[in-house]
Amino acid sequence: MAALPLIAAAQPAYRRQDVMVPMRDGVRLETVLFIPNGPSGPWPVLLQRTPYGVPPAGVDHPPGGPAVARLERDGYIFAFQSVRGRGKSEGTFEMARPPRDHRRGVRLDETTDDWDAVDWLAHQLPDGNGRVGLLGSSDLGWAATLALVEPHPALKAVCEQGAPADPFVGDDFHHYGAFRLYFGFDFIADYETDPSKVVAFDYGPRPVDAFDWFLRLGSLANVNRLHFHRKLPSWNAWAAHPNRDAYWLRQAVTEQLRGPTVPILNVAGWYDQEDLYGPLAIYRALEQRDPERRNYLLVGPWNHGGWWGTGQKLGPLELGADPGQVFAESQARWFAHWLRGAPELDLPEATVFETGSNRWRRLDAWPPPGTERLRLYLRADGALSAEPPGDDGADAFVSDPADPVPFRPRPITPLSSAGPEWSRWLLEDQRFLQGRADVLSYRTEPLERDLVLSGPVQATLWASTTGRDADWVVKLIDVFPEDAPAPMAGYQLIVASEILRGRFREDLAHPRPVPPNHAVEYRVDLGTRAHAFGRGHRVMVQVQSTWFPLYDRNPQSWVENIFQARPEDFIKAKHRVLRGKAAPSSVLFTVAPGAQPRTSGSDL
Repeated sequence: MAALPLIAAAQPAYRRQDVMVPMRDGVRLETVLFIPNGPSGPWPVLLQRTPYGVPPAGVDHPPGGPAVARLERDGYIFAFQSVRGRGKSEGTFEMARPPRDHRRGVRLDETTDDWDAVDWLAHQLPDGNGRVGLLGSSDLGWAATLALVEPHPALKAVCEQGAPADPFVGDDFHHYGAFRLYFGFDFIADYETDPSKVVAFDYGPRPVDAFDWFLRLGSLANVNRLHFHRKLPSWNAWAAHPNRDAYWLRQAVTEQLRGPTVPILNVAGWYDQEDLYGPLAIYRALEQRDPERRNYLLVGPWNHGGWWGTGQKLGPLELGADPGQVFAESQARWFAHWLRGAPELDLPEATVFETGSNRWRRLDAWPPPGTERLRLYLRADGALSAEPPGDDGADAFVSDPADPVPFRPRPITPLSSAGPEWSRWLLEDQRFLQGRADVLSYRTEPLERDLVLSGPVQATLWASTTGRDADWVVKLIDVFPEDAPAPMAGYQLIVASEILRGRFREDLAHPRPVPPNHAVEYRVDLGTRAHAFGRGHRVMVQVQSTWFPLYDRNPQSWVENIFQARPEDFIKAKHRVLRGKAAPSSVLFTVAPGAQPRTSGSDL
């Protein structure tokens, strides 16, 4: 979760004002205002509430690059506020502060600070017009979204971008119960060692391969013993709450929202390495209670925060016309309509970039109506087919926690110094895993026509293990033809991927051991996608059981709390993926009408 880049925007010039804004309990929050010097006021206010620091002294324009430059053309007061306990703000910082509980005498949370900040900006600025919008990426988007729980009357619009929605199910720190070790460890070490500032964790003499470093670390039980010494509150809480209990439910934004009480534009990136789940889950939750159509969606070909840049190229992908300009213009139209009274919004409810074809789709909703379903089955000899299997079969591999599958080519740089490695790992060519016996691959023959995904994707695995727990990783991959232009010839590009910790196959709150040597059904939700597999491409599905150090290692024996696992708990296990008539492992796709594909030399 990175802060916005400090890029000076264009004119008009601003006068900067640094103030301490009081909250209802007397705590004052550091706030930096950029007020236009032009004669066209009064101005609406755009507020970002952040744990990452406000623009430092000497910065005389609002940061944010091209998207802010576009907002400047319309005219706003820009406000940046440090949350409690960060920067110069008073009070105590708490990661993902839970909602207040009057029964326990807790009367403050992010929603009350949102309210108090909006109230001050609406009534205490002589240059303001009394209308306020909230926006921001990542944690800033989370804080902005929470303002919908009890919105201030002066809050007229929200634009959340990559906001986490449920940190146990699909965002920064867990995915379906599997702990995101690489990100979670580094993030907490950097942001909770000193609550007022970022302190990079010291991994030791460079160069460091994070794969080796975390493998030598061993069990998660060693983190406090060797490094954190029980001083970091979030790590202690994670270790004490390995299941989706009340602690995690309090942090889930989707559990608190009752509807789009304020118009909200949800922004997501298909290659967001941190919070793709969040904005799509928020949009989906609000869509169930949106009779006035105030809930909008914008999804582009961005990584985390990439919407603030230009974005014509990401890793090896050429993305055509400037996707960053689409975000900048959409956000500008959004706030101009709700804060400045522009008569027409001129945005569809869902603006979605279709990867593969590099085209924008303007839709009335997401997923769009009229889609069809297509199921592809895992077959013998690594085939993937629409024809169900007629007999029984299985593919087996040994999963060894001492030799896990890396999530990107090694060496893997520690997150705090990873540069573009972390921000682009979802675009890694998966051919780096060729030859590993613990990665199963299934693929179609080359497609004779495009196959266009337009909605949810779900894998169903029938599998057994000799252990009593197992992780199941499923990756949907677009295999480019060998004669594609460089550098994409033969490239294996992840389209969707997800993990499910076996103990949570039935209930995220109440884990159960996996019965050894018994076929069990696992449903792995790969989210929703808009992607065109082009003619001549192949659809590939990969199955594996480790993804390291992106996720922690499952001991594969049964332990009540993996954060307390002992070295002897980590065991090898033989996994079998069934692909027979009685247990047909498959992937169910949502596809555009008429997009059922044909393939050369297959039964599709």
